[in-house]
Amino acid sequence: MERPTLQDVFRARNIIRRYLPPTPLLPSAPLSQMFGCEIYIKYENHQPIGAFKVRGGLNLLHSLSPEERSRGVITASTGNHGQSIAYAARVFQTRAVIAMPVESNPDKVEAMRHLGAEILFHGKDFDESRLFAEQLAREQGYRYVHPANEPLLVAGVGTIGLEIIEAVPDIDVIISPIGGGSGVSGNAIVAKTINPRIQIIGVQSEKAPAVYRSWKAGKMIEMDTVETFAEGLATRVPFALTFGIIRDLVDEIVLVSEDELRRAILLLLEKTHNLAEGAGAASTAGAWKIRDRLQGKKVALVLSGGNLPLAVLQEIINQHHPL
Repeated sequence: MERPTLQDVFRARNIIRRYLPPTPLLPSAPLSQMFGCEIYIKYENHQPIGAFKVRGGLNLLHSLSPEERSRGVITASTGNHGQSIAYAARVFQTRAVIAMPVESNPDKVEAMRHLGAEILFHGKDFDESRLFAEQLAREQGYRYVHPANEPLLVAGVGTIGLEIIEAVPDIDVIISPIGGGSGVSGNAIVAKTINPRIQIIGVQSEKAPAVYRSWKAGKMIEMDTVETFAEGLATRVPFALTFGIIRDLVDEIVLVSEDELRRAILLLLEKTHNLAEGAGAASTAGAWKIRDRLQGKKVALVLSGGNLPLAVLQEIINQHHPL
């Protein structure tokens, strides 16, 4: 796998812009006052699937050969990546099969089915579902779409960073959640190529720190389990393509607690009137944790998705207060 380049991201934008408008990047006066810096929110929850990954899905499916599309595609997902592939498969009239953990977000399952995808439940977590999807691809001839080791996915979601820098050319910091790592990797490629002084900061859950531990150690480290409620962060293993980019280009990774994620969800709902899922709130939780080091800077927070089940939101409202 060759790493995508800035030129690949520009190519991806030429494809994606045929199907999606840029998402809003808006300053938040309340958050700026609280954090002591200029906060801009990149609202990827405004995408048609409610999450940033749709960019990568469209870029990848557009680039498949007619033969690959005729075979159909298969992938594994906890929700947003699967929705991305399902959405793009519908656009390009391709069969999509999504392997998911047995206990998956029911809203995301329903959304994928509405997009025409076939759902196969297997395993207790994302990584068990991923191995199952890889096996089916070998046995049945699907074009397997890895959720992170796909340069076209990384280039597609890298258009987020491109939109941020074009809108605020003097941005100092971009903060992104890290699950499989495609989002932070794409942003890092763009930012460090255009202006190496832009800081790229990733955020993981303390309950799913595989990439953080790998980044600290300089080598890929697998976890036995993950326990975060934020399914977009719930990966037990780093992936070769994105980890290599993160190791080389990401300046810092911040760990946040489950309570900090929940409180960040409430903070975003209260101050921006936008719903964030756990992974989508991670950038805000991470920025709050290191706010002393962000003083006076221009900071973009990627609100990567808003697909939070109503029952989980109600529980958070009942049991927590904003940051």
